[in-house]
Amino acid sequence: MGKKFIIICASTNHMLNADRILRENHINTELIPTPSQYGSICSTSIMIDEESRDRAELLLKENLVNVTGIYEYVERRFLGITKGLSASKEFMDILKKVEQGFELTREEIVKLLKTENPKEMEALYNAADRVRKAIVGDVVEIRAAIEFSNYCTKNCNYCGIRRDNRIIRYRMTEDQIMEGVREIQKLGIKTVILQSGEDPWYTPDKIVSILKRIKKETGMRITLSIGERTKEEYRLFREAGANNYLLKIETVNEELFKKVHPDDDYHKRKECSVWLRELGYVNGSGNIIGLPGQTPEDIADDIIYFKDMKIHMIGIGPFLPAKGTPYEKLPPGSVDMTLKAVAVTRLVCKNVFIPATTALATLDPDGHVKALKAGANTIMLISTPPGFRENYQIYSNKNMVDIHKALSAVRRAERKIPKYINLDVIA
Repeated sequence: MGKKFIIICASTNHMLNADRILRENHINTELIPTPSQYGSICSTSIMIDEESRDRAELLLKENLVNVTGIYEYVERRFLGITKGLSASKEFMDILKKVEQGFELTREEIVKLLKTENPKEMEALYNAADRVRKAIVGDVVEIRAAIEFSNYCTKNCNYCGIRRDNRIIRYRMTEDQIMEGVREIQKLGIKTVILQSGEDPWYTPDKIVSILKRIKKETGMRITLSIGERTKEEYRLFREAGANNYLLKIETVNEELFKKVHPDDDYHKRKECSVWLRELGYVNGSGNIIGLPGQTPEDIADDIIYFKDMKIHMIGIGPFLPAKGTPYEKLPPGSVDMTLKAVAVTRLVCKNVFIPATTALATLDPDGHVKALKAGANTIMLISTPPGFRENYQIYSNKNMVDIHKALSAVRRAERKIPKYINLDVIA
């Protein structure tokens, strides 16, 4: 295999223009999260083959694309991540592969996920935490979600807002959404997450209006999580100001996916993620740990999918039963398996954002702290206005994580609060 090079541009628009120019000139490109040694992992870079490097540089210069650098792509080493750790030789040999910058095989990923040995689990979490520290440092990114509609056309078996569930439904107006956004802005938070069921009442025009208003009035970064849409709609949202998009695959085992999503199309879900990457979104996905019939091999395949798809943000949470759903009586997922999945994802995918999820904090009061110590680096607040939030129950008894709980978890994990948080307004 020949060398690979990455092209880093001054902005997303320049990057998308560069990618279009290169593809039109028959140069194979791949969009990837920017390696942390070259810039923000919230940005996207273009990967090309060595033989295309000189021609690509000339084309981009001729077309006035603002390129900040072209670098040889080298898998990063993480020397010292196994220092002082104790586990079986076979287990440590796998961790040392990560230390030396080598990729893990599926068999090795499964081996890490299957361990139930306390010493091996401790070594895994410590190694992942050290890789996290080397890549993104000790500051925990804090974002906030507004769940603006609990209507959904889909009937997923695990989800509390599924179409057939009898719950109190709501839709927030644009003004109500903006009121929530301003409250988030007062805290100093830089990214708002707009999340809903798959609700076609919010037409492309309505979503675009909301996005443009948020950008105009606050300048905040915006993550959308509103399910499957057409490629043209994703393009409109991107042009209107959406920066990130979260569309969880939940499992890449096609048969398991079909059981969980009886009226969903597995291939359509994957196609949507490809579109999002092509359109220059900071692309988010994730899985659910503990789905009925799921195996460690399935979770390993999820992690490999995240890496191959160059996913930037990966949400990993345990299955939690929701009242009124077909899965209401099933047991919740395992805290330990969720933490192992977080840690292995950090070791395999490396320069990505991994949240300490609300679901984990719901299952275990110390879930946020444990995840932050196992490779996670983000916490999401539930900032849906009080009049609505109790009715957005994807799973029952959700932990309504607020800024106080988030800051407490950051401190208990001995991590750093971001400087942009406005502590003066937090009572």
